[in-house]
Amino acid sequence: MNKEAMFQQVIDHWNNNMPFNQLLGLEITRFNAQQSEVRFDWQDKLIGNPTQKILHGGVTASALDLAGGVVAAANIIEQLTDMTPETLQRSLSKIGTIDLRTDFLRPGRGEEFIVTAHIIRSGSKVAVARMEMHNERGEHIAFGTGTYMVG
Repeated sequence: MNKEAMFQQVIDHWNNNMPFNQLLGLEITRFNAQQSEVRFDWQDKLIGNPTQKILHGGVTASALDLAGGVVAAANIIEQLTDMTPETLQRSLSKIGTIDLRTDFLRPGRGEEFIVTAHIIRSGSKVAVARMEMHNERGEHIAFGTGTYMVG
């Protein structure tokens, strides 16, 4: 199995088999070792402040965390020498969030939200990612740093 096929398999799995991501409407739209992208549309069920009609902070943090975890997973795939579905599954089963910092820059308003992430450091045990969330108008809503167990 080649790396592109592995990337696609992971995208399909995370987009279609993770109920929480589906509940929030999170969709992985880009996935490689350089950068990941997660998008989701505004839904009234995601409101955290009904008076101001802004996203719940937990939705923002969850989207940042997914994007960071995705780019960490891509870095694991890049380092695999044995390209089988079994080694992929075994490697990805080790991923977990160790620490997540979210900085909220402005209220979460918009019709669509785009979260990107890139790796700051990827080691054999731990990866660190930097994430940003913008709306469709390019307004910077939040950023975060995620530390992920990868080995």
